[in-house]
Amino acid sequence: MKLLLKKVHAYFYRFNVGFLYILLYPLMYYFSRKPERYTSMNTVRGLWGFLSSLFSGIIYRFEVEEPIDWSRTYIICPNHTSNLDITAVSIFTQGNYSFMGKEELLDGFVTGIYFRTVDIPVNRESKMSSFRAFKKTAERLQGGQTAVIFPEGTIPPTYPPKLAEFKNGPFRLAIELKIPIIPVTSLDTWKVLWDNGLEYGSRPGVCHVFVHKPIETANLTIDDADALRDSVHSIIEQKLATA
Repeated sequence: MKLLLKKVHAYFYRFNVGFLYILLYPLMYYFSRKPERYTSMNTVRGLWGFLSSLFSGIIYRFEVEEPIDWSRTYIICPNHTSNLDITAVSIFTQGNYSFMGKEELLDGFVTGIYFRTVDIPVNRESKMSSFRAFKKTAERLQGGQTAVIFPEGTIPPTYPPKLAEFKNGPFRLAIELKIPIIPVTSLDTWKVLWDNGLEYGSRPGVCHVFVHKPIETANLTIDDADALRDSVHSIIEQKLATA
């Protein structure tokens, strides 16, 4: 019975996501027409995520290690256990930003409009697709747009989730462009909704997210990429151990 109720809640949450998407679509469409409106498009995304979660009884609590200067450009690297991680990042990130995500999201009912405009799709099985995606991300970063890249590359299939190995891409990019990295630890989003919620359902609850202080890369060289990757992995892993 408990699992049934959680699955009902998962579909209720998805209904709220879809309903608010339709309600806010005119704004999304208007802001998606020109790149200079992408900041407003992201503001709508944050509002959409906040309201669809709130109507489902899901709220977010953010703890920030030190204030973030959002006038700067960053690469944000969160761990990934839930679709709610995307919502959480959308709520706390300010200014213009883009997600890098799997190319299947191009055809998603509620994700397509973003991945055809502000976000960057990638086929991680294709080296050429990955190269093009990171090249496009580099261009966006150089233009002042923050990038959100989940360094695990996907939601790990294990339940309860375990932090997977990180890909090198975002760390090499951060060093090459001298852009700071912000590690983000989603402490318990998976307890509210794991993955997309279809297998174990979801429930109302509080999602706790810890935003670590930025890691500067200005004095690093490309030879430091592996060490930077391992350092960010360790920061998130240690924070998860305290949850």
